[in-house]
Amino acid sequence: MLLDARKVCTFADYFVICSGEANRQLRAIFEEIEHALKKEGIKPHHHEGTVDSGWLLIDYGDVIVHIFSPEERDYYRLDKLWDEAAAVLRIQ
Repeated sequence: MLLDARKVCTFADYFVICSGEANRQLRAIFEEIEHALKKEGIKPHHHEGTVDSGWLLIDYGDVIVHIFSPEERDYYRLDKLWDEAAAVLRIQ
């Protein structure tokens, strides 16, 4: 899910919220995002979380990427927390 948060958030313009079914998939998503953006000369400001925790965050300043296990995504419910942000893209 890609959310346009510019009208409801002061610290980021967009949120990417995605899930992976297994630790291996969470790591692959994380690594591919970092790799693809690094090739474009875009480096993260920082990242948080671990694969084992079921939540990873990559902060690119204006764009924040959240990668969740299904359990953690259901627990944190960022989709609901930021429901006033405009959904730009939703893939199920």
